[in-house]
Amino acid sequence: MTGQHAGTTSGGTSGSGDANASLDTAGDASVDDALAALQAGEPILVHDAADREGETDLIYHADFVTPDAVARLRNDAGGLVCVALGHETAEAFDLPFYGEEVDHPATADHQLGYDERSSFSLTVNHRDTYTGITDNDRSTTIQALGEAAADPDATAFAEEFRVPGHVHLLKGAPELLAQREGHTELGLALAAETTLSPAVVVCEMLDDETGEALSPADARAYAADHEFAYLEGRDVIDRLA
Repeated sequence: MTGQHAGTTSGGTSGSGDANASLDTAGDASVDDALAALQAGEPILVHDAADREGETDLIYHADFVTPDAVARLRNDAGGLVCVALGHETAEAFDLPFYGEEVDHPATADHQLGYDERSSFSLTVNHRDTYTGITDNDRSTTIQALGEAAADPDATAFAEEFRVPGHVHLLKGAPELLAQREGHTELGLALAAETTLSPAVVVCEMLDDETGEALSPADARAYAADHEFAYLEGRDVIDRLA
C-alpha cells in the first residue's frame, strides 16, 4: 500500500455509509487482541462512533513509531500524525491546551460539532532533529516523547523538545473515557491497560476517492488485509470506561 491511502484499495466500497450500519462485525478484534498488539509494537485501528467524528484512526504506541511506521501513517492513513499524552504527563511537562494558550480572536467561540473542546496542545520537534518533518525526524521526536512519558519527572521538556515543531501533541482528559470519548482518550485508555507509557500516536484514515474519512467497511478491509486489530470505540468504552 506504499504511496496511497487505505481508501484506494478496497474495491470501490469507499463511502458506502448506508451499508456500514448493518456491516457484519464478526471479524472485529477483541480488546484483549488490541492490547496485545499495542504491547507488541503493532498498530491497531479504532473507529470512534458514527455520531461523533465517524473516523477510524491508525494507532501506535509512541515507543514503536519507526521511520517505516511514520511512512505508513502518512501513506496508508493520511490524516494528521499526533501524539496523545496522558493528562498528568502533559501537566508534568507544563503543556497547555492550545486554545487556552493563544491570545487571538480566532480562539473565541470555538464550537465543535462532535465534542465540547479540542485536545490539541503544542507542536514540537526533538532538538536532535533538523527540519522535523522527515520520517526519520518525526520518528526521533515521537519515540523520545514515548520515553519521556515513561518518566516525566526525569525529563526537562524544554531542553529536549522545541516549539513549534512538526509533531502535534494532544492532551488527554483527566478522567479519560469517563470525561471524553475521542481517539485521544480511546488510545490512552488502551495504553493504560498495558505496561507502556501514556503516549500513543493517532492518525485519521482518509479515503483518496471520496476525500472523506475512510468508511468503517474499508477500514475493516484494510485491517484484515494487514492482519491488524480493528475495534469499535464502544467496545473500548464498555470494557475500560
